[in-house]
Amino acid sequence: MPKNFANRPITKREIVVEDYHGTPVADPYRWLEDDTAPDVKAWIQTQNEYFEDYMKESPDRAAFKQRLTELWHYARSTTPDYVAGQYYAWRNDGLQNQSVLYRLQIATGCDELILDPNLLSNDGTVAVMHSAFSPDGNYLAYSLSVSGSDWQTIHFMDLHTLEVLPDKLAHVKFSNIAWLPDESGVYYTRYPAQDVDSVLKAEARNSMICLHKLGTAQDDDQMIYNHPDQPDWDFRLYTDEGKGWAFRSTGYSTLFKNQLHYRPLADMDALWLTIADNFDEGYSVTGVINDVAYIYTQKDAPFGKIIAVDLTADGPRNERTIVPDNGEMLEWARLANDHLLCCYVQHAVNKLKIYKPCGTLLWELELPGPGSVLGLSCRQNRDILHVQFGGYLSPSTVYEYDFASNQPRVWFAPQINFPFDQYETRQVFYASKDGTQVPMFITAKKGLPNNGKNPTLLYGYGGFDIAMTPAFSPPLLSWLEHGGVYAVACIRGGSEYGETWHRAGMLESKQNVFDDFIAAAEYLIAQKITATPHLGIMGGSNGGLLTGACLTQRPDLYGAVIVAVPVLDMLRYHLFTAGRYWTGEYGCADNAEQFAFMYKYSPLHNVRMNAAYPPTLVMTADTDDRVVPGQARKFIATLQAADAGDNPLLVRINVSAGHGQGMPIAKQIEERADLYAFLLRNLK
Repeated sequence: MPKNFANRPITKREIVVEDYHGTPVADPYRWLEDDTAPDVKAWIQTQNEYFEDYMKESPDRAAFKQRLTELWHYARSTTPDYVAGQYYAWRNDGLQNQSVLYRLQIATGCDELILDPNLLSNDGTVAVMHSAFSPDGNYLAYSLSVSGSDWQTIHFMDLHTLEVLPDKLAHVKFSNIAWLPDESGVYYTRYPAQDVDSVLKAEARNSMICLHKLGTAQDDDQMIYNHPDQPDWDFRLYTDEGKGWAFRSTGYSTLFKNQLHYRPLADMDALWLTIADNFDEGYSVTGVINDVAYIYTQKDAPFGKIIAVDLTADGPRNERTIVPDNGEMLEWARLANDHLLCCYVQHAVNKLKIYKPCGTLLWELELPGPGSVLGLSCRQNRDILHVQFGGYLSPSTVYEYDFASNQPRVWFAPQINFPFDQYETRQVFYASKDGTQVPMFITAKKGLPNNGKNPTLLYGYGGFDIAMTPAFSPPLLSWLEHGGVYAVACIRGGSEYGETWHRAGMLESKQNVFDDFIAAAEYLIAQKITATPHLGIMGGSNGGLLTGACLTQRPDLYGAVIVAVPVLDMLRYHLFTAGRYWTGEYGCADNAEQFAFMYKYSPLHNVRMNAAYPPTLVMTADTDDRVVPGQARKFIATLQAADAGDNPLLVRINVSAGHGQGMPIAKQIEERADLYAFLLRNLK
């Protein structure tokens, strides 16, 4: 190595000590939490220069960027939305920073451009995050995010003239959009206006459901529902496809626990009627057929079930189970052709089954192989549906099904110049520390020798009830071309085996997640797929907590570590932006019992002085208002000060980017090129 990277930037320390239930905890880098402070901006510049100083000597950086640009350059499409007799789909010619909405002219093949977000900024950092067509297809409502922020502004377009209407709805975050039956306006969720100098300081509290009428100012919107006594509750209003009923969902965290109320959409002055009101479990309305609501829930069903409830003007009646818990994880359900379309996870791969409204299984849709359902478009009264499906070695393809047969037809297939038949994905099961069998996918070139020398990247997430099912990603192909192995461990905390699997990886059981991931690394080494000098680990967001904790618990086990947009300060994460929603998953340090187990694994607080840490790259973004970048800044400063070795310990701070959603393709290519170049350089 040309330089000794133990000569790291020196970060100033301040005396900050906080008492947690009798335990004094030092926080010398707390000043790095303030993203607007001049000294923080100077620190960011110094660390980015340090990162560039290292990366400019990485010989593979430019080659990876060129190859990733080639691999990303292929046409792709979402599933089409059927609206008033016409199809709409988001498409990308390959290297467009943001996908473009087209109205599809099936007969002529000359698609009509409707909305191009690439024209809204010079660098592609304005993205459409959510869109909703009006019932008769006359209007489109869509929300825009700037620089990856979760805060959005809702806009409207006339789909006949393609004129963008003057209406703008601000102060919106995580909101759905529900059109009135006559297309005169929408229901949406907003928060009070705030005078802050950074999106990282804006709070999502005092949620309110509002009704906006087209052609009026937002200040004139009618407030439909709020609850001033519960500022941390969030409200959403949904309607069924037939526009007969309005449903109000009330939640307070990312846990699937909510209240559910309803009333006739034609009488929005009527009292809200209660389906569930005590946050005992989660309830999600699949749809309504003849005033019967079909609802997905996990109440008394850890793998999920569908119940039916008769909706009356006096309250719900005659609750009964339609699709019972069958021991396979039911992720979600939709109504298609007045049937129930249910998506299951079985051993971390997706299955689709169609049931009659009475609960009789009609058939299981024929899917191309083990993989993930990445998108679905269907209508309650149409017998045709579209499914987007893909796997690690299967580019995301859109298939069309009809109810006349169970035979899929390829509707849109990407064309990528890559020898997929020379590679394979296999699933293995390994034992964790407590003996639990955990599935893992391993993707590599066929015939790759088990000689302990293969550069291997192990990925995991392990939280928030999210299953790690196989999905296609263009950059993975570049890693495989370099002789790399890609492994994904389906560890506890996800939904692979129902709510029990999720709960086994949350709160006081969070250590199981880290144990599962460490055991995956040990399995790859024991099988001689790789060895410590050639093994890299990677995770983002909650997965960044995973790799941060595994780094501090077993620094001897890895050759390189990627910690992306991470949760790392378990004592203060809940004080910023969306953090309060996660206390049901992680716990809260304000609670003495929960503080004890969180402090025990919190990556920031378990960096050991004078330990030798493997090469580590922490990745964050300056406008990440999901997981604020102050956590990453404090962690890398702590790691750099404590480390006794000379390995590179770097932070890459993306500019004009958020948590990852809506990131321009150009930025994704640069980020992944840096990541792979860092890994290849350090995995020998």
